[in-house]
Amino acid sequence: MKKLVAECIGTFWLVLGGCGSAVLAAHFGGDGNPLGIGFLGVALAFGLTVVTGAYAFGHISGGHFNPAVSVGLWAGGRFSSKELLPYIIAQVFGGLVAGFVLMTIAQGSAGFVSDPSAAGNFASNGFGDLSPGGYSLGAAMLTEIVLTAMFLIVIMGATHKLAPAGFAPIAIGLALTLIHLISIPVTNTSVNPARSTAVAVFAGSGALSQLWLFWVAPIVGGAIGGFIYGWLGKDEVSEPGAANAL
Repeated sequence: MKKLVAECIGTFWLVLGGCGSAVLAAHFGGDGNPLGIGFLGVALAFGLTVVTGAYAFGHISGGHFNPAVSVGLWAGGRFSSKELLPYIIAQVFGGLVAGFVLMTIAQGSAGFVSDPSAAGNFASNGFGDLSPGGYSLGAAMLTEIVLTAMFLIVIMGATHKLAPAGFAPIAIGLALTLIHLISIPVTNTSVNPARSTAVAVFAGSGALSQLWLFWVAPIVGGAIGGFIYGWLGKDEVSEPGAANAL
Protein backbone atom coordinates (compact mmCIF):
# COMPACT_ATOMS: atom_id res chain seq x y z
CA MET A 1 0.00 0.00 0.00
CA LYS A 2 2.82 2.43 0.80
CA LYS A 3 4.30 1.83 -2.65
CA LEU A 4 0.99 2.66 -4.31
CA VAL A 5 0.52 5.81 -2.25
CA ALA A 6 4.06 6.88 -3.16
CA GLU A 7 3.35 6.32 -6.86
CA CYS A 8 0.11 8.25 -6.56
CA ILE A 9 1.73 11.24 -4.87
CA GLY A 10 4.76 11.15 -7.18
CA THR A 11 2.57 11.18 -10.30
CA PHE A 12 0.46 13.95 -8.77
CA TRP A 13 3.65 15.97 -8.32
CA LEU A 14 4.82 15.30 -11.88
CA VAL A 15 1.54 16.45 -13.42
CA LEU A 16 1.09 19.41 -11.10
CA GLY A 17 4.66 20.59 -11.60
CA GLY A 18 5.10 19.85 -15.29
CA CYS A 19 1.64 20.56 -16.67
CA GLY A 20 1.15 23.33 -14.12
CA SER A 21 4.18 25.15 -15.46
CA ALA A 22 2.76 24.90 -18.99
CA VAL A 23 -0.73 26.09 -18.04
CA LEU A 24 0.10 28.75 -15.46
CA ALA A 25 3.60 30.01 -16.16
CA ALA A 26 4.68 29.36 -19.76
CA HIS A 27 2.97 32.44 -21.21
CA PHE A 28 2.43 34.46 -18.06
CA GLY A 29 1.77 38.06 -19.03
CA GLY A 30 1.64 37.26 -22.73
CA ASP A 31 4.27 36.44 -25.34
CA GLY A 32 7.57 38.19 -24.79
CA ASN A 33 6.98 38.77 -21.08
CA PRO A 34 10.25 38.09 -19.22
CA LEU A 35 8.27 36.54 -16.35
CA GLY A 36 6.90 33.75 -18.56
CA ILE A 37 9.05 30.61 -18.43
CA GLY A 38 8.37 29.56 -22.03
CA PHE A 39 9.33 26.36 -23.83
CA LEU A 40 12.61 25.81 -22.00
CA GLY A 41 11.04 26.45 -18.61
CA VAL A 42 8.33 23.85 -19.15
CA ALA A 43 10.88 21.25 -20.25
CA LEU A 44 12.97 21.96 -17.17
CA ALA A 45 9.92 21.83 -14.90
CA PHE A 46 9.12 18.28 -16.02
CA GLY A 47 12.70 17.26 -15.38
CA LEU A 48 12.67 18.83 -11.93
CA THR A 49 9.52 16.97 -10.92
CA VAL A 50 11.19 13.67 -11.74
CA VAL A 51 14.42 14.57 -9.92
CA THR A 52 12.67 15.71 -6.77
CA GLY A 53 10.02 13.01 -6.88
CA ALA A 54 12.56 10.24 -7.38
CA TYR A 55 14.65 11.41 -4.43
CA ALA A 56 11.51 11.66 -2.29
CA PHE A 57 9.81 8.40 -3.25
CA GLY A 58 12.33 6.27 -5.15
CA HIS A 59 13.35 4.32 -2.06
CA ILE A 60 9.69 3.51 -1.35
CA SER A 61 8.17 2.57 -4.70
CA GLY A 62 10.97 2.82 -7.25
CA GLY A 63 9.67 6.20 -8.39
CA HIS A 64 8.07 5.19 -11.69
CA PHE A 65 5.27 7.83 -11.86
CA ASN A 66 4.50 6.61 -15.37
CA PRO A 67 2.70 3.49 -16.69
CA ALA A 68 5.16 3.29 -19.60
CA VAL A 69 8.07 3.16 -17.16
CA SER A 70 6.39 0.40 -15.14
CA VAL A 71 5.73 -1.60 -18.32
CA GLY A 72 9.29 -1.01 -19.54
CA LEU A 73 10.83 -2.16 -16.27
CA TRP A 74 8.60 -5.22 -16.39
CA ALA A 75 9.67 -5.95 -19.98
CA GLY A 76 13.29 -5.60 -18.90
CA GLY A 77 12.85 -8.07 -16.05
CA ARG A 78 13.10 -5.50 -13.29
CA PHE A 79 9.52 -5.27 -12.12
CA SER A 80 6.98 -7.81 -10.93
CA SER A 81 3.99 -8.51 -13.15
CA LYS A 82 1.68 -8.76 -10.12
CA GLU A 83 2.44 -5.15 -9.21
CA LEU A 84 2.04 -3.76 -12.72
CA LEU A 85 -1.72 -3.07 -12.79
CA PRO A 86 -1.91 -1.64 -9.24
CA TYR A 87 0.97 0.71 -10.05
CA ILE A 88 -0.75 1.92 -13.23
CA ILE A 89 -4.03 2.52 -11.42
CA ALA A 90 -2.26 4.50 -8.68
CA GLN A 91 -0.37 6.57 -11.26
CA VAL A 92 -3.48 7.43 -13.26
CA PHE A 93 -5.41 8.32 -10.11
CA GLY A 94 -2.64 10.59 -8.85
CA GLY A 95 -2.46 12.30 -12.23
CA LEU A 96 -6.21 12.87 -12.37
CA VAL A 97 -6.20 14.45 -8.93
CA ALA A 98 -3.43 16.78 -10.08
CA GLY A 99 -5.39 17.62 -13.23
CA PHE A 100 -8.42 18.53 -11.12
CA VAL A 101 -6.33 20.69 -8.77
CA LEU A 102 -4.65 22.42 -11.70
CA MET A 103 -7.95 23.14 -13.46
CA THR A 104 -9.39 24.55 -10.24
CA ILE A 105 -6.39 26.85 -9.86
CA ALA A 106 -6.46 27.93 -13.51
CA GLN A 107 -10.16 28.79 -13.34
CA GLY A 108 -9.33 31.22 -10.55
CA SER A 109 -8.03 33.63 -13.19
CA ALA A 110 -10.54 35.71 -15.14
CA GLY A 111 -8.30 35.46 -18.19
CA PHE A 112 -8.21 31.65 -18.31
CA VAL A 113 -9.69 30.19 -21.50
CA SER A 114 -10.04 26.51 -22.36
CA ASP A 115 -10.55 25.81 -26.07
CA PRO A 116 -10.95 22.06 -26.82
CA SER A 117 -10.08 22.67 -30.48
CA ALA A 118 -6.76 24.40 -29.73
CA ALA A 119 -3.43 22.59 -29.90
CA GLY A 120 -1.96 22.02 -26.46
CA ASN A 121 -5.14 23.14 -24.69
CA PHE A 122 -4.64 22.73 -20.93
CA ALA A 123 -1.20 21.16 -21.60
CA SER A 124 -2.82 18.30 -23.52
CA ASN A 125 -1.08 16.14 -26.09
CA GLY A 126 -2.11 15.82 -29.71
CA PHE A 127 -1.30 15.23 -33.36
CA GLY A 128 -2.50 16.79 -36.61
CA ASP A 129 -4.54 19.89 -35.81
CA LEU A 130 -3.88 19.37 -32.09
CA SER A 131 -0.11 19.16 -32.48
CA PRO A 132 1.65 22.41 -31.52
CA GLY A 133 3.63 22.21 -34.77
CA GLY A 134 0.95 20.53 -36.89
CA TYR A 135 2.77 17.18 -37.00
CA SER A 136 1.03 14.12 -38.43
CA LEU A 137 -0.20 11.01 -36.63
CA GLY A 138 2.76 9.02 -37.96
CA ALA A 139 5.30 11.60 -36.81
CA ALA A 140 3.67 11.81 -33.40
CA MET A 141 3.61 8.04 -32.96
CA LEU A 142 7.23 7.62 -34.01
CA THR A 143 8.33 10.44 -31.70
CA GLU A 144 6.53 9.02 -28.68
CA ILE A 145 7.74 5.44 -29.27
CA VAL A 146 11.39 6.35 -29.84
CA LEU A 147 11.66 8.87 -27.01
CA THR A 148 9.90 6.61 -24.50
CA ALA A 149 12.20 3.75 -25.48
CA MET A 150 15.25 5.94 -24.94
CA PHE A 151 13.82 7.14 -21.63
CA LEU A 152 13.63 3.54 -20.42
CA ILE A 153 17.16 2.83 -21.58
CA VAL A 154 18.42 5.83 -19.59
CA ILE A 155 16.38 4.80 -16.54
CA MET A 156 17.62 1.23 -16.57
CA GLY A 157 21.20 2.26 -17.22
CA ALA A 158 21.20 4.95 -14.53
CA THR A 159 19.77 2.55 -11.94
CA HIS A 160 22.13 -0.30 -12.74
CA LYS A 161 24.23 -1.70 -9.91
CA LEU A 162 27.42 -0.54 -11.62
CA ALA A 163 26.19 3.02 -12.25
CA PRO A 164 27.38 5.80 -9.91
CA ALA A 165 25.31 5.59 -6.74
CA GLY A 166 22.88 8.37 -5.91
CA PHE A 167 22.90 10.12 -9.29
CA ALA A 168 20.12 8.21 -11.06
CA PRO A 169 17.37 10.81 -10.43
CA ILE A 170 19.54 13.54 -11.93
CA ALA A 171 20.25 11.55 -15.10
CA ILE A 172 16.60 10.58 -15.44
CA GLY A 173 15.37 14.13 -14.85
CA LEU A 174 17.79 15.52 -17.42
CA ALA A 175 16.67 12.86 -19.90
CA LEU A 176 13.04 13.91 -19.45
CA THR A 177 14.03 17.55 -19.90
CA LEU A 178 15.80 16.68 -23.16
CA ILE A 179 12.81 14.65 -24.33
CA HIS A 180 10.59 17.69 -23.83
CA LEU A 181 13.02 19.96 -25.68
CA ILE A 182 12.81 17.60 -28.64
CA SER A 183 9.12 16.82 -28.72
CA ILE A 184 7.05 19.69 -27.34
CA PRO A 185 6.56 21.02 -30.91
CA VAL A 186 5.49 17.57 -32.11
CA THR A 187 3.04 16.23 -29.51
CA ASN A 188 3.41 18.62 -26.56
CA THR A 189 5.33 15.66 -25.11
CA SER A 190 3.68 12.74 -23.40
CA VAL A 191 5.95 9.66 -22.96
CA ASN A 192 3.60 9.10 -20.01
CA PRO A 193 -0.01 7.87 -20.36
CA ALA A 194 -0.92 9.01 -16.84
CA ARG A 195 0.26 12.55 -17.59
CA SER A 196 -1.72 12.61 -20.84
CA THR A 197 -4.88 11.24 -19.24
CA ALA A 198 -4.65 13.67 -16.33
CA VAL A 199 -5.09 16.73 -18.54
CA ALA A 200 -7.07 15.25 -21.46
CA VAL A 201 -10.03 14.61 -19.16
CA PHE A 202 -10.20 18.35 -18.45
CA ALA A 203 -9.04 19.63 -21.87
CA GLY A 204 -12.15 18.50 -23.72
CA SER A 205 -13.24 16.33 -26.62
CA GLY A 206 -10.27 17.06 -28.88
CA ALA A 207 -7.65 15.76 -26.49
CA LEU A 208 -9.83 12.84 -25.40
CA SER A 209 -10.34 11.71 -29.00
CA GLN A 210 -6.58 11.42 -29.48
CA LEU A 211 -5.71 10.07 -26.04
CA TRP A 212 -5.43 6.50 -27.37
CA LEU A 213 -2.16 7.37 -29.10
CA PHE A 214 -0.62 8.58 -25.87
CA TRP A 215 -1.33 5.24 -24.25
CA VAL A 216 -0.34 3.02 -27.15
CA ALA A 217 2.88 4.74 -28.27
CA PRO A 218 4.51 5.25 -24.83
CA ILE A 219 3.58 1.71 -23.72
CA VAL A 220 5.06 0.24 -26.90
CA GLY A 221 8.15 2.45 -26.61
CA GLY A 222 8.58 1.61 -22.94
CA ALA A 223 8.38 -2.11 -23.64
CA ILE A 224 10.90 -1.80 -26.49
CA GLY A 225 13.34 0.20 -24.37
CA GLY A 226 12.99 -2.15 -21.43
CA PHE A 227 13.53 -5.21 -23.60
CA ILE A 228 16.58 -3.69 -25.29
CA TYR A 229 18.29 -2.76 -22.03
CA GLY A 230 17.24 -6.07 -20.47
CA TRP A 231 19.12 -7.79 -23.30
CA LEU A 232 22.11 -5.46 -23.12
CA GLY A 233 22.53 -5.95 -19.39
CA LYS A 234 21.50 -9.58 -19.06
CA ASP A 235 25.05 -10.70 -18.27
CA GLU A 236 25.30 -8.21 -15.41
CA VAL A 237 23.80 -9.30 -12.08
CA SER A 238 22.18 -6.52 -10.08
CA GLU A 239 21.43 -6.54 -6.39
CA PRO A 240 17.81 -7.54 -5.63
CA GLY A 241 15.60 -4.49 -5.92
CA ALA A 242 18.44 -2.09 -6.70
CA ALA A 243 17.59 -1.77 -10.37
CA ASN A 244 14.03 -0.75 -9.53
CA ALA A 245 15.03 2.10 -7.26
CA LEU A 246 15.11 5.43 -9.08
